[in-house]
Amino acid sequence: MARELGLNPQKFGKLANHKQEVWKLPLHQFIGELYFKRFGRREPESVVALEERAAEIERKKEAKRQKKRLESQTKDVAAPEGPKDSSYVEQQGASDTE
Repeated sequence: MARELGLNPQKFGKLANHKQEVWKLPLHQFIGELYFKRFGRREPESVVALEERAAEIERKKEAKRQKKRLESQTKDVAAPEGPKDSSYVEQQGASDTE
């Protein structure tokens, strides 16, 4: 739930001091309240392990890389070579100087 809320685990120490500051909720209850406020439900619809989530992100990245490689390969093959007639280049140069 904390991951879906975008909470940083390194900052939990600030949030988890309910023994010193009695008015604060324990961390698990605090995260539950935040989750309910944002999403309107007490628990996530699907719980995914951290390893599974990391593997899913890596699969998406690899698919994106593959797509990018294919696009660059097709761009290289389909790229026009430019004008074969040098008179075209000379005409362009003459119009620039005018």
